[in-house]
Amino acid sequence: MYYYRYENTEVSCCYKYLMFSYNIIFWLAGVAFIAAGFWAWSEKGVLLDLTQVTQLHGFDPVWLVLVVGGVTFILGFAGCVGALRENICLLKFFSGMIGFIFFLELLAAVLAVVFQSQVRAWLNDFFLANIKAYRDDIDLQNLIDSLQRMNNCCGAEEPNDWDLNAYFSCNDTNRSREKCGVPFSCCLSDPADSVVNTQCGYDVRNKPKKEWSNDIYTKGCIAALEDWLPGNLYTVAIVFIVISLLQMVGIYLAKTLVTDIEKAKFSY
Repeated sequence: MYYYRYENTEVSCCYKYLMFSYNIIFWLAGVAFIAAGFWAWSEKGVLLDLTQVTQLHGFDPVWLVLVVGGVTFILGFAGCVGALRENICLLKFFSGMIGFIFFLELLAAVLAVVFQSQVRAWLNDFFLANIKAYRDDIDLQNLIDSLQRMNNCCGAEEPNDWDLNAYFSCNDTNRSREKCGVPFSCCLSDPADSVVNTQCGYDVRNKPKKEWSNDIYTKGCIAALEDWLPGNLYTVAIVFIVISLLQMVGIYLAKTLVTDIEKAKFSY
């Protein structure tokens, strides 16, 4: 009596539901990001007057939230439906997009290393443009304040960069109470203070420059970022490796499912 071993041509339920579970997290995260973005816009009244979208002169962080949410939602949806319905097109779209995003991450990292001076100049111009628009958008304002407080810095290169902002400028025509000052996030923090003094930066730049260090941070945020990177290189590398591994897992699951589905279809 002879026994014949037939190759299993069924789609693996293990890979199928691993792929679904992997993507349901991305899909839910995308929904959360999109909801948060539209909530932020509703709080600023943008949804009541959509012309405000084109009137912003600086970077609106809500755009980043919406773009990340949209891409995450689309990829999660494609992966979930592709796995459950065994749809080869959706699975190939998912793996292709993840691979493309991974390639862009590598390209950005290489370009940042090779063209350090150009990247620094671009970051400086970007930061200065957003200093100028500091009061135009509450989310942008909170982002800059958080960046300055976390990195103990003020301005892009120095505190005088705040002259670009109409409210903090030392221009003779400026009638703002914040004239020749800096935002509160530039002030030296005191752990003993339980309440933030939002007026601590008033008139600081009217004092002699050598006295600024008594009240505010004098290092620019671009220099602070350059100082932060070498000391946290391992942390950045670990984060990049973890993200890369997660992307590779997604591509592997999608490719395996596509192979199983094609084998099953061919056998029929």
